[in-house]
Amino acid sequence: MDSAVLLREDALTHLHSVQDWIRFGISLFNQSDLYYGHGTSSSLDDAVALVLGALSLPPDLDALYFQSRLMPNEREQLLNLMIERITTRRPVAYLIGTSYFCGFPFHVDERVLIPRSPIAELIEESFSPWIDSEKIERILDIGTGSGCIGIACALLLPGVMVDAVDIDVKALEVASKNRALYNLEDSVRLIQSSLFSGLDADDQYDVIISNPPYVPTSSMYTLPAEYKHEPRHALDGGEDGLLFVDEILRHAAHHLTENGILIVEVGEAQEHLEEKYPEVPFTWLQFARGGDGVFLLTKQELIDYHQFFQSNRQSKE
Repeated sequence: MDSAVLLREDALTHLHSVQDWIRFGISLFNQSDLYYGHGTSSSLDDAVALVLGALSLPPDLDALYFQSRLMPNEREQLLNLMIERITTRRPVAYLIGTSYFCGFPFHVDERVLIPRSPIAELIEESFSPWIDSEKIERILDIGTGSGCIGIACALLLPGVMVDAVDIDVKALEVASKNRALYNLEDSVRLIQSSLFSGLDADDQYDVIISNPPYVPTSSMYTLPAEYKHEPRHALDGGEDGLLFVDEILRHAAHHLTENGILIVEVGEAQEHLEEKYPEVPFTWLQFARGGDGVFLLTKQELIDYHQFFQSNRQSKE
């Protein structure tokens, strides 16, 4: 009998509890060449997220329920999802259709990136100490994707108005679904826009946040298979990975209020960005839960170094 058939029969016969299936998932994933980087960092994280998510159980499930026995159809579902995780390399968040950001669940599918930005910590701390949260009235989320950043801002900073922009209509469909989930139609405005192009000329914000594409085009081909399921245009940052970051640096000051701040995630492009703009005093933020490559600049700093951003553009032209 085929080994895969035996595996299926053994799993469905002998695995009964939530804990059984998590343990089985860890073992199965450890035997496979999987990559963990979409909200999980290990086979344990992946197995827990898959099992609890597929069973519609909360990520902070009380340990008491881990001994709960599953129905036959639930066991069949879990096995099929685990096999799909291994054979297709689809990230768990796409398999279960949900990812958490700032503690809130968001719908995700292959139209958007899976939320995983360390910027979540800044939102949870109301951007302290970088700006007085009581003075934040408007926030701009550039490249909103699933809407997780902008929506989390609206949830954790009540009364703040958020504009969430994305060039991709399909991504905005997902963001709209998540906005409706939290009844935020009155405080989160979704705009189809390439960076700042869809905004009014006089639109200004206290905080501008962006997690733009920053993977160099040449590196796209070497990414783990899991990333191939995410929209390419949401990852590919052009020849040097900084195509969109350059544009944001050139135009952000115009759309910031007097004491406004710009926060941008550039990931592994941090070193390249510093080499490209050695004169610019980027503030690189630290995160208690890990993560790096996120810089902060004030409006005044953007104005002071505007000539360097412009000269970089002119050298290309």
